[in-house]
Amino acid sequence: MQEYSVDITLTHPDDVLALFGSNERHLKLIEDHLGVIIHARTERIQIISDDEEAVALARLTIQALLILVARGMVVNTSDVVTALSMAESDKIDQFVALYEEEIIKDNYGKPIRVKTLGQKAYVDSVKRHDVVFGVGPAGTGKTFLAVTLAVTALKRGQVKRIILTRPAVEAGESLGFLPGDLKEKVDPYLRPVYDALYQILGKEQTTRLMEREVIEIAPLAYMRGRTLDDAFVILDEAQNTTIMQMKMFLTRLGFNSKMIVNGDMSQIDLPRNVKSGLIDATQKLQGIKQIDFVYFSAKDVVRHPVVADIIKAYETSSEETKDLAEPKANNSDDDHPSGLTQYPVIGQNPNDN
Repeated sequence: MQEYSVDITLTHPDDVLALFGSNERHLKLIEDHLGVIIHARTERIQIISDDEEAVALARLTIQALLILVARGMVVNTSDVVTALSMAESDKIDQFVALYEEEIIKDNYGKPIRVKTLGQKAYVDSVKRHDVVFGVGPAGTGKTFLAVTLAVTALKRGQVKRIILTRPAVEAGESLGFLPGDLKEKVDPYLRPVYDALYQILGKEQTTRLMEREVIEIAPLAYMRGRTLDDAFVILDEAQNTTIMQMKMFLTRLGFNSKMIVNGDMSQIDLPRNVKSGLIDATQKLQGIKQIDFVYFSAKDVVRHPVVADIIKAYETSSEETKDLAEPKANNSDDDHPSGLTQYPVIGQNPNDN
């Protein structure tokens, strides 16, 4: 069996540690993912495999990461995963461009940048449109990026407040049995939003801004009857809105405001005879000038590498999302020709749209 190898010359002896990390964890990640053997020395890196294409992909990945090292950037595991994915997709030439724009620095002074092409498309779309739908699997950074963009707009004086909301629906949970009012019941499910705010602003500043109502975190039901001017509004878990709820939310948009609607169509927790407002919106709102849809895939997952493989496996083997997107009509429902039961927002008058 023929063996292929390639050598990469290093410009600085410290490049190996900066590239592969402590205990060579990044080296092992590349080896395991591509099935190659990598020998790292102070002056050069050697890649060996009986698969010529794997050697080429490893070389492209390492060379792209070395550009980040040369610029003094810290290479994280997520960067290696992204480089591998882009090399395999024949898009490695666009990898370095992802790191050229800093959105904002977090509470620890660490720059926040996009990590994937999907994330870049998402950020660019939010800059150009009033309403952006981010649709895709968990782990693609939708919530974190949305909060980052909202905080950036607030700090730049582009908006006066941030409003974050989500529907009161969760798989396997009965909110009625939880203590407290509706906001207190839903609050634990907004933990990803709080985590993002704490990382970007810090807990103390987040608390102060919430006390001053500059940042508002509330259930979707609390949006009824409002017009949201000068605001950056984020709807998370939008796949669990009904059609009525989605319409209600979108029509809250006021002057000088932006809306981001995030959701994952593979995690719909509504009853099977209820059509998701997110699915409905993607069908009805295409072509409206100031509305855009950005679709993420497993390639945009920035969590542990195995998460992307898990998502791919479920996408390949399951038709559940397709079934939910096309529920069977019930012709006996005169109020709704689609045959779909419409669940109103808690406390909402059905005639108040």
